[in-house]
Amino acid sequence: MLLPKKVKYRKWQTGRFNSAKKRVETRGTELSFGSFGLKAETSGRIKSNQIEAARKTIARNMEKAGKLWIRIFPDRPFTAKGAEVGMGKGKGDPQGYEVEVFPGRVLFEVDGLGAVLAKDALRKAGAKLPVKTKIVARD
Repeated sequence: MLLPKKVKYRKWQTGRFNSAKKRVETRGTELSFGSFGLKAETSGRIKSNQIEAARKTIARNMEKAGKLWIRIFPDRPFTAKGAEVGMGKGKGDPQGYEVEVFPGRVLFEVDGLGAVLAKDALRKAGAKLPVKTKIVARD
């Protein structure tokens, strides 16, 4: 699983979501490396184990051909309290890392595969993620 070597703060604040503001990604919206990519259509937070599950799915469907790029990195720590712990008594312990994704961000890219095989692999990987995705191709 992906995780940063070092973080400045153990616990981050959650941040607030304003539904009136429709935030879209400004960076990482175009294909840079591969010929096919998986792009986020909704916002959300993707945990490192979900990225790993999607990566494994793509790698399994590629069958030792082509190349894969992961365009996101989970650097944001998230916390959780233990089971059956009451309210109050402070914030929970860090559980892992996640990345905040907005619509338009390219998550994965593949190259060196046929169109049918690449789209099938990316479609299966998109099912592992908590955001709606679409498959994009280089023009």
